[in-house]
Amino acid sequence: MNDFPAALREWRVQRRLSQLELALRAGTTQRHVSFLENGRSAPGRGIVVRIAESLRLPLRERNALLRMAGYAPSYPETRLDDPSLRPVLDGLRRLLDGHRPYPAIVVDAFSDLVAANDGFSVLTEGVAPELLGPPVNVLRLALHPRGMAPRIINFDDWAQHVLERPRQEHARAPHERHVAMLAELEGYLPRPRALGEEHLGFAVPMRLRSSHGELRLITAITTFTTAVDVTISELRLETFLPADAETAAALGASSPAISAGRQAAVT
Repeated sequence: MNDFPAALREWRVQRRLSQLELALRAGTTQRHVSFLENGRSAPGRGIVVRIAESLRLPLRERNALLRMAGYAPSYPETRLDDPSLRPVLDGLRRLLDGHRPYPAIVVDAFSDLVAANDGFSVLTEGVAPELLGPPVNVLRLALHPRGMAPRIINFDDWAQHVLERPRQEHARAPHERHVAMLAELEGYLPRPRALGEEHLGFAVPMRLRSSHGELRLITAITTFTTAVDVTISELRLETFLPADAETAAALGASSPAISAGRQAAVT
């Protein structure tokens, strides 16, 4: 996408909207949308913002559309170490700690690890040290042959499932880094096949060998749907939940050992 008319047309087609449908959503006319896509009308800042909202673009892509139209971005992109984000990160830390003894992590738009609770160590048992050096990419950590992959009993089913989200995100907002990462990760996956018998109907559990026995975990993802900062809008809180009573009991029993290990590492 190199210019505003082409970008607008490409986003509209990708969202499977007619010019009339987009016009109705954005509070304008089909004729105006047609003129914008053909470069016959110069877009005002207000219509660009309304169109971006109507297309449900991620904040990063809304800024890009504004730049193409010749305007400054509307949405700030604050560094994670900026003091203004401390309240948000502190809140996320409380959520992470409150999820113990179950694993929980915060990742960015590219699945790089931002924060994790003590339970994360259950997932990283036996992982090659180079995969734990910053920035830690949790998808690479999960699917790499020297990562979690050898310990995932149902790797064939689970790996195909876990890559669906980044595939969808790339389709929704293409980015060159997503292309490279997906190419790498898909090289670790077996040939796709029909989903096995072990799913719960609503989620695919990860069956993980661990020092606490076999764990069956499902994931839930929380996002900041009302964020107006690019950085915050791209953060995801991923929590791992026990899929059966045995896993809940095993993780509950492991909690003191995890905390003691973390304390020893700190001291």
